[in-house]
Parts: sequence; structure tokens; C-alpha cells
Amino acid sequence: MTKALLLIDIQKTFRDGSWGHRNNESAELNAAKLLNKFRQQNDLVIHINHRSENPSSRFFFENAGFEFQDLIMPLNNEIVISKYVNSAFIGTNLKALLDNHKIDTLVIVGLTAPHCVSTTARMAANYGYRTILVEDSTASFAIENYNGKTFSAQEIHDITIATLHDEFAQISSTKDFLVNYHNY
Repeated sequence: MTKALLLIDIQKTFRDGSWGHRNNESAELNAAKLLNKFRQQNDLVIHINHRSENPSSRFFFENAGFEFQDLIMPLNNEIVISKYVNSAFIGTNLKALLDNHKIDTLVIVGLTAPHCVSTTARMAANYGYRTILVEDSTASFAIENYNGKTFSAQEIHDITIATLHDEFAQISSTKDFLVNYHNY
């Protein structure tokens, strides 16, 4: 098995307070632990950012919120891919890159679970990659539905992980993944 780590949208905007209440304050720290392990093992690391050309967007490429968080700052030799939609596969060279590196297993972490993380995980599984989602290396924000009912960040997170489990991804914790790194 040849694996790659996808770090999705771990950008400063998700720490600026504008998104409301979130769960799992340790998501980025856990992602950094995985990043360090992948670096130590010389396995492929791919940083994904969400980029917008719209100056009013939180992801506008000239705003500070667009920048990667310090904990997971890419090294010069690591791949950075900008995406413009939720899936890291749409409009990017991600699939070709993975196939060229003969990657069969994707380990996915990042922000946020119900949006770009789950969309990318679903597409990865649909493309036939063995997909592992490290659930405590991602986070969610509270969401209000069309009727005005608010679902807590933890509820959103739990439901998102449940909808991915077994059908689209194998779910792991950071600790379990690190302990069993070579078995994944």
C-alpha cells in the first residue's frame, strides 16, 4: 500500500471566529501530528487550500484567512493544490498526481468535516482509493437548517462521520492511526 496525506483547508480563516461555534479544538494539533509522521516516513503529503478570487470571501487569496495555519505550514518540497469548490478533485490535478505516485490509500484530515473534507472523501472512495478519515483531525461548525433549527457543531460532526463510515471511508482516530501507521 502506498499512502498519501491530504490536509484539506487548514487555513487561518477557520480560527478567526467568523464561523461560529466549532467542535474539536484539537483538530489542527492532531493533523500536525499526522503530518510529522508522514514527513518522518517520507510518504507523500499534499496540502489543499480553498482559494477565492472574490475579495469579500473568507478564502480570498490576498486575505490573511487564506493562509495556512502555522501548525501545518507546507515545506518547500511538499505539494500545494488550490481548489475553488468543495472537492479537492474538481478542477485540479489531484487525481493525476495521486495516480502518478501510485497512491492507493488516502488519509484525509482538515476542515470542515461536513463540507470539503466529506466531499473529497466521497469522491476519493468513488475513484477507488482506500480512504481513511481521521475523525479527530477534523472539525465542524454549528449549522442552521432551512427551518431555522440549529444543530450543534458536535451533532454535525458526528452525523458527518457516521455518513462516511464504511461506505466512503474507514474512520480512525489520530492515536490509532499513529500506533498502527504501517498497517494502514
